[in-house]
Order: sequence, then structure tokens, then C-alpha cells
Amino acid sequence: MRLRVEFTTEPFDLDEAPAHAVVARDVIQAAELDAVDVGPFGNTAEGGADEVLTAVDALLRKSLAAGATRVSLQVNVVGEDER
Repeated sequence: MRLRVEFTTEPFDLDEAPAHAVVARDVIQAAELDAVDVGPFGNTAEGGADEVLTAVDALLRKSLAAGATRVSLQVNVVGEDER
């Protein structure tokens, strides 16, 4: 099964990326995921279910520890025709 995760961390800072956003970006970029897209207002990545769920666990733990007060995420099953 393939999954797509979309997430944001808060609080936002438009002048400089907060530590929790940098940590979240680093976690996702270091994970073995496909189609990683990191942006200022939202981030997405796709991969196998185990890889995505492992990355989400690390993302939550590390970004909250780095000061995130809110993490919004959505995980969807990606069908072959949705790629």
C-alpha cells in the first residue's frame, strides 16, 4: 500500500523558518519517501505505508519536541491511478 502525507507545523513565522519547521523538513527529506515536496505553507510526501508511518511518527515526536504547538496532517491511500 502507498500513502501520501500532507502536513504543516505551527506556529508560523514568515520571516524565518522556526526550529520545528526545519526539524519536520529534515525528517521528511531524510526518510525513504518518494515525491517529497517541502514548501512554506504545506509539505507532501509519498511512499510505502511502513516508510510513511515511520516518518510521521518521527515528524510528530521531533517537531513537537522542537517547539511546534500544532501539527496538522492528513494521510491518504494513494491508488496507482492517482500518481
